[in-house]
Amino acid sequence: MSAEQLITLAKQKGLKLTTAESCTGGLVSAALTDIPGSSAVFERGFVTYANTAKMDMLGVHGITLERFGAVSEETAREMAEGALQRAGADIAVAISGIAGPGGSETKPEGRVCYAIATKAETLSETMEHGALGRAQVRAAATRHALQLLKAATQEQ
Repeated sequence: MSAEQLITLAKQKGLKLTTAESCTGGLVSAALTDIPGSSAVFERGFVTYANTAKMDMLGVHGITLERFGAVSEETAREMAEGALQRAGADIAVAISGIAGPGGSETKPEGRVCYAIATKAETLSETMEHGALGRAQVRAAATRHALQLLKAATQEQ
């Protein structure tokens, strides 16, 4: 499903979408706002690249970042839940990962943590996109985030 189809489906269902992005730096929001009329379902997104932004803008707990790190399902879940609440949306997707270059043995390049939050539940997952290079990891993360939004929109 394309971003255009996602916007059309969200409009049909009367749903508001939002994003909480770290490693994608606003690429998911850009994909949504590239679609004419997307403001009917997408009012705002959050680019929270630094940990302080995650805490200040989304309410991510410092202890979560300290204990699990920014690239963790725990942090992604708090990002999604914070975005959902702060945007007054029906569905929020969060993305935090290691786009590269680099990474570590425990958090390699290409690891991206996602969360999708609705008023009923928050689900999270980790994907290993691999050391594809920064632009390719970000593109893969954007595509996956859009797929998560699509699945959540279809379920509502």
